[in-house]
Amino acid sequence: AAQLAKQVVTQRIKEAERNIIYNEYKEKEFDIITGTILRKDKGMVFVNLGKLEGVIGPNEQIPNEEYKFNEKLKLYIVEVKNGSKGAQIHVSRTHPGLVKRLFEFEVPEIFEGIVQIKSVSREAGSRTKIAVQSIDEKIDPIGACVGPKGSRVKAVVDELGGEKIDIINYSEDPAEFISAALSPSKVEKVEINEEEKTALVVVPDYQLSLAIGKSGQNARLAAKLTNWKIDIKSVSQMQAEMEAIKNVQDVDFVEEDIELQAQDADMDSENIDLDAE
Repeated sequence: AAQLAKQVVTQRIKEAERNIIYNEYKEKEFDIITGTILRKDKGMVFVNLGKLEGVIGPNEQIPNEEYKFNEKLKLYIVEVKNGSKGAQIHVSRTHPGLVKRLFEFEVPEIFEGIVQIKSVSREAGSRTKIAVQSIDEKIDPIGACVGPKGSRVKAVVDELGGEKIDIINYSEDPAEFISAALSPSKVEKVEINEEEKTALVVVPDYQLSLAIGKSGQNARLAAKLTNWKIDIKSVSQMQAEMEAIKNVQDVDFVEEDIELQAQDADMDSENIDLDAE
């Protein structure tokens, strides 16, 4: 009976300890944690997070990033579950939230809420776009994120292994926001369709490849950032399309004119028949 009572007490203590650890890490969900790499196994990377061991899945690893034993990494906690063996932590290096939290650490204005990150789109290991807005007119949101001599954005880029980061101004005006989102490309005109939430963007001929980006990356990130479907065309493409539409309209007009003339001819022939009668 004493042995059984001891086992029950020990089990309850372990359960209480597991719940304490779970609650501790649950509070850190959607936040950044520093982990130490322990090992790699079957594409999974296991990291020491202090009281628990976390796992970086294959889809949560930055492409071509090397994970060396005992190396320290900043990780984004995507989810904390309470399983039968205690807390299970799902961490990521590719989540857009990682970029957002890194900027909060590096930029005091973001941490204080003066500068707000309105949207983030990311292709991990390659490029990220973030849209920022300042609630204080005296503070430039892009300048605050870049920092003196680019020190703040450089710290984030270095942590992400050289990933390129575009920082743009957020705008409530969709046309203005979409135009900024396609940075570094210049935009001539943006036509908005509110109902279908689509945008036609016209760019100079020499800027078309820059606006679309390598393998369509710039356009894809801009669409994710703004949450609008974006169609990009060059000035010459638009002119060619307008010319084609005009030619079709001219042909239609000529056909209508021919039909009218044919109708007039029919009426004339009917009048001749009536006169003959």
